[in-house]
Parts: sequence; C-alpha cells; structure tokens
Amino acid sequence: MVQTAATEATQALNSFWPKVAEDVKILNNNDFKQQELPLARIKKIMKLDDDVKMISAEAPVLFSKAAELFITELTLRAWIHTEDNKRRTLQRNDIAMAISKYDQFDFLIDIVPRDELKPQKAREETPSRPASNIPDQV
Repeated sequence: MVQTAATEATQALNSFWPKVAEDVKILNNNDFKQQELPLARIKKIMKLDDDVKMISAEAPVLFSKAAELFITELTLRAWIHTEDNKRRTLQRNDIAMAISKYDQFDFLIDIVPRDELKPQKAREETPSRPASNIPDQV
C-alpha cells in the first residue's frame, strides 16, 4: 500500500506542471477574483522593499498565484519524502529534505536549519548535546 501511495504522490508531482499549464490556458478574469492567500499581506511584504513606491492591482494577484504554485510543488515533493519514511504526517524535516534534494530550491538552503536535514532515526539515536553560542552556519 505504501508503494502504491508513493507512486501516486510521484504521479501527482509529475502531472502538476502540465496541469498548471492547462489551467493557465483557460483562465479568465473571474478566476483572479478569489485568492487563497491574503492580498493585503502580500502587498505589505512587497512594500518592505524601500525601492517599491507604488504597486499595481495586478502585481499582488500574480504573486499570490505564484506563491500558491510554489507552496503546492514544495508540499508535493515533501509528501514524497513523508511517504518514503512510511508516515502519514508531513513534518518540518520532510520540507527540509525536499529543499535540499532539488536544485530549484537552492535559494532556501540558508533558511533551513542543517539539523532538519538529518535522518529521523539518527536524530533519535544521538544524545542531545548542550546548546552552544556557536552558530551552525557561517
């Protein structure tokens, strides 16, 4: 059953971008009126850049759609790792593994703590060491 589920997750990932391409071809103006992510929050994040003075109405909508696609693809890739480990709950280390495994997520590698990339069993077997003031990343 796990093998079948992993195959289904891989198939979902493989069909993700072709399905997105088809969906984009049939978009109309009404499709942009309902967003999954809050546009005000996206606009607020955009304004954090001091160089940004004005933002058109379309820009947050496009960022919202791009963020949805990004989150969906990263989740699909993390879910494959979850099922490979015979679990049914997506965890932080699954997302970290997806980020480290695929080149398109290299820009996130500095954000993900290195201890998240360790396999689950290795983390459970090693005794915890005392916290130090030395950062893991330089």
